[in-house]
Amino acid sequence: MTGQYIDPKAGRTRVRDYAKTWEAQQIGREATASIVDNALRLHLLPALGDRPLASIRPSDVQSLVRRLSDAGMAPGSVRNVYDVTARLFSSAVEDRLVASTPCRRITLPRSDEVGVAPPSLEQVVTIAEAVPATYRALVVFLAGSGLRIGEALGLRVSDVDFLRRTVRVERQRLQSGDLGRTKTAKSVRTVPLGRVVVAELAEHLGDDRDREWLFVTEAGEPLRYREWKKLWRGAAPADLTTHDLRHFYASALIAGGASVKQVQTVLGHSSAVITLRTYAHLWPGDEDRTRSAGRHAGRPADRVRTGRAGRGFRRRSVTWKAP
Repeated sequence: MTGQYIDPKAGRTRVRDYAKTWEAQQIGREATASIVDNALRLHLLPALGDRPLASIRPSDVQSLVRRLSDAGMAPGSVRNVYDVTARLFSSAVEDRLVASTPCRRITLPRSDEVGVAPPSLEQVVTIAEAVPATYRALVVFLAGSGLRIGEALGLRVSDVDFLRRTVRVERQRLQSGDLGRTKTAKSVRTVPLGRVVVAELAEHLGDDRDREWLFVTEAGEPLRYREWKKLWRGAAPADLTTHDLRHFYASALIAGGASVKQVQTVLGHSSAVITLRTYAHLWPGDEDRTRSAGRHAGRPADRVRTGRAGRGFRRRSVTWKAP
């Protein structure tokens, strides 16, 4: 009646068999592939893998979401599992194995997360002092540049311009240890560095500026994420991750008066929407701006009363110093 035909036999294909073929065809970054693999192997296939594709109903998907949520999985992780499930069945529809996807009108758990809470300067200094001296510069660098850990581990010494005080980001080191492209096209960027960060890097390199990689192990090999993660766990509080140093840098930019566009560019976000979604709560609100305007409005009257109206206003600047 509709001019379309779905062979009923095609829907008998098991979810597990189709998922294996579908996963092998996906193209994407290593991190995305890991999310897909974990969602299939740990959650979707144990629950629905042995059933035919055509037998899966929206209620089955909703039940899976509910079980994951009741088990204490974070709302963001539940959404990841659901997104992979939705992509899988959408592909099955495109391949004409089933007539429609069961991933429709599924209620997902709401995220109760508030905005990120950047670590304090004291916490950053404590971590920098707690890691072995060989890796102190990496903590200072991450806190003073906002680079992702993979981007930092993929830096060559030649990427740092000590004269202009900048670092060029063109690649990242994946969790496997291999080099790969940056997260997005916007992640390829040149980031300005403060004097403290440049001085720390200069001391870190010493007379060994002819080596290839900026951050290496004590054996001289490129530092990999797994090795760094062990060092971090031994120096930082359990509730902090390396990514929090990126939040620390972003909060410093915002406190210094940086615009949304500036923060987006320096952090390498693909769009300003991501920047606002993550850090909007750190920018001054309307009430803060009103109070600030009120303080400025009161200054002319004070100057008239004290006879200093003609001296003008002295600009105030905020300078952040890395640890």
